[in-house]
Amino acid sequence: MVRYINVKSRARTEFIDITGQIQEVLKEAGISSGVCTVFVPHTTAAVTVNEGVDPTVQRDIQTFLNKIVPFEGDYHHREGNSSAHIKTTLVGVSLHVLVDEGRLVLGTWQSIFFCEFDGPRHRRVALKIVASDKKQA
Repeated sequence: MVRYINVKSRARTEFIDITGQIQEVLKEAGISSGVCTVFVPHTTAAVTVNEGVDPTVQRDIQTFLNKIVPFEGDYHHREGNSSAHIKTTLVGVSLHVLVDEGRLVLGTWQSIFFCEFDGPRHRRVALKIVASDKKQA
């Protein structure tokens, strides 16, 4: 079964920590071990794992992405959001996170971020949790 979480961005570009929301879905699903696939079904948003303690890291990533893919450029897409499409392609729309003992397997400083590149908007993130039925090494 695919489960969804809702995300509301408030800015044109924004990194939103969704780790807690994903962890809550895992808890509700009662999954103790397996893999959680996180998928963003949008063409102008992405998902990544990165530093979750110091918010200046997300700001630095956004600043760098805006430098290499500026909002205005020699783009041909009529909607005027080509930079968002390009940033989404660079960052990616999915990732897989291991689950062990009911928790996402993340490093001490890691969090999962929804990356908004064409906000503000209401978005959805799809989660597919595959439980392992055997004890694995």
